Amino acid sequence: MITTHCSLQLLGSIAALCVCDLSPAQCDINCCCDPDCSSVDFSVFSTCSVPVVTGDSQFCSQKAAIYSLNFTANPPQRIFKLVDQINPSIFCIRNTNYKPALSFINTEVPDENNFDKLMKTSDGFSLNAESDVSFPSKLDAPHTAKYEYGARLQTSDSFLRFPSPLTSSLCTDNNPAAFLMNQAVKCTRAINLEECEKIEALGMAYYSGPEILRVPNSRTKVPITVKSIIIQSLNKTLTRLENTTILQPALITAGPVRLCSNVVLEVKYSLTYTDTGEVTKADLSFLLGTVSSVVVPLQQKFEIHFIQQNTKPVPLSGNPGYVVGLPLAAGGYPFWCYRGAVPCWLVAQKVESLLKGQGFPDHVAPFGNSRAQDALDWVPIHFVTQSHNMKDSCQLPVALVIEVKWTKYGSLLNPQARVVNVTANLISSSFPEPNAGNEKIILISTMVTFVDVSAPAEAGFRAPPAINARLPFDFFFPFV
Repeated sequence: MITTHCSLQLLGSIAALCVCDLSPAQCDINCCCDPDCSSVDFSVFSTCSVPVVTGDSQFCSQKAAIYSLNFTANPPQRIFKLVDQINPSIFCIRNTNYKPALSFINTEVPDENNFDKLMKTSDGFSLNAESDVSFPSKLDAPHTAKYEYGARLQTSDSFLRFPSPLTSSLCTDNNPAAFLMNQAVKCTRAINLEECEKIEALGMAYYSGPEILRVPNSRTKVPITVKSIIIQSLNKTLTRLENTTILQPALITAGPVRLCSNVVLEVKYSLTYTDTGEVTKADLSFLLGTVSSVVVPLQQKFEIHFIQQNTKPVPLSGNPGYVVGLPLAAGGYPFWCYRGAVPCWLVAQKVESLLKGQGFPDHVAPFGNSRAQDALDWVPIHFVTQSHNMKDSCQLPVALVIEVKWTKYGSLLNPQARVVNVTANLISSSFPEPNAGNEKIILISTMVTFVDVSAPAEAGFRAPPAINARLPFDFFFPFV
């Protein structure tokens, strides 16, 4: 390693350096850098004997003076260029002076302490208790023919409302949805259970009713289509409805308990746009539930995602490290399955498919934002099979245990979660062959564990300098 610093005096002397200038006050033949040569002398030159003049070869980067002749000119002229050259014979280490690039940036989450500061740095918007609030913006100009990043999505009556928490955890319905800004928020709503049928924000029609303008100030409207409705019961079980009919909140009585059904718990917008800033499609998914007085105030979740037309979105689970609670990104390749004719094996394959589910992957992404095309970076899933063989028995899978080992990657100030190893352990057990017509109930289970394998942080110190000196072999001659 060589660390060097070039002085301005040295850089300026390269142009005046001429190694072929041997005769003082005379022009040396074919010496293009000789200051004593004129255009008359260049007419008898055949070439430049020294076309390139460089400085000290111990520098990582050095100035070079390049000389050539233009014989097409009359009289011939000398061409001079001063360029920078990188020395390929020296291994150089350059210091990184941009310290923020050495660590990942933590996203600043708004709270009561920094809310005023973030409001000053943002584009800003105005709030009003009235529903017909006006949002002055330069994007409202009648000549705007496309949505730009951050512009509020216009509807037939005003704008697309995206409830969000602002100064507190309570939902604010007058928050506009911004173009190309994916969001996922949670907020609470203080409600009176007896009046749940009258609260608009608890019904599906409040979110599916507006029509989005294709472009700002346009007459073309894009309707919001309900794609899926999932009902969540009081015991947290989920059921997907076959139809997408708009349901209204209903107040019911179950004995001494008053309940409100068909209440909106989660709303997910999926908007498709073109590269010209037009909204072409709007899909909506709901999670409805039954609310009792026990869960009041009510917590709602709202999400909005933008998908470019003719592209397949790839969901991320962090950027770059995994975020707690988000799914592991995984994938696999198609494979062939051999299905035997023995009834025991048919049952074993059926149980194994139930444990693994559809399209069980064989690779896991190391980071939450890993790209699918970087296949060599993905972590393979190691499959292990455990079985206990018994005579005249049938081996059936009973459990699938997945162990995910992860580590903290990057700077100690902001470490990122990285998956380093995944093991899928398929445990089988022996069951006696049932007689014809008999049935046997088998309990199967799945389990996932996450193991932190991060090594403890240790302070690093540079190695002490060592003296590597050798004496000449004849240093003690003639005594030895």
